[in-house]
Amino acid sequence: MTTHAPFARKPTLAGDRVILRPFETTDIDAMGPVLADPEVLILTGSVHTSAEAHGRSADLDAATREWYETRAAQSDRLDLAIIDRESSACVGEVVLNELHVENDSCNFRILIGPAGRDRGLGTEATRLILDHAFATTQLNRIGLEVFAFNPRAQRMYRGAGFALEGTRRAAHRFDGAYVDAVIMAIIRSDAVSQHELPA
Repeated sequence: MTTHAPFARKPTLAGDRVILRPFETTDIDAMGPVLADPEVLILTGSVHTSAEAHGRSADLDAATREWYETRAAQSDRLDLAIIDRESSACVGEVVLNELHVENDSCNFRILIGPAGRDRGLGTEATRLILDHAFATTQLNRIGLEVFAFNPRAQRMYRGAGFALEGTRRAAHRFDGAYVDAVIMAIIRSDAVSQHELPA
């Protein structure tokens, strides 16, 4: 199992509905409309008002494009495009980041655009990357935060094995109201018992 650079190898992970792979040029192009989607902007906390969420350009700026082009060179994080097997199109991304080698822990995040929603793609992508992480690294804990106004994501995370750990109250302000951030995590013993992974 990899220790100091657990994400140096960038895998391609295949499921029944999705393929997770390092970003290719066509995948990067597809992320423009995904990142401009109002629901993505709101649920990721990228905007603070409904008005801000609308009218974003679907074309990636140079800095964002360079960001995606350099993800494969980063050994301390894993950024993979979510490819819909049905359309062969990139519909979002799944990420393991904020690595703490000393604690064998990292953060998880996922975002999916309109073309990939409500079809189980996010659920499968989440399980694929969790199974990969626990099987090929010595990570013990993978955590996340999700806003309280996103119950759909919370249900999906629970289904993937994440457990509720707590709440950061009034962590985000949106349309003049304060929104809690829900803290969830999955640890290796959870993954082993649920998915029969190596201990």
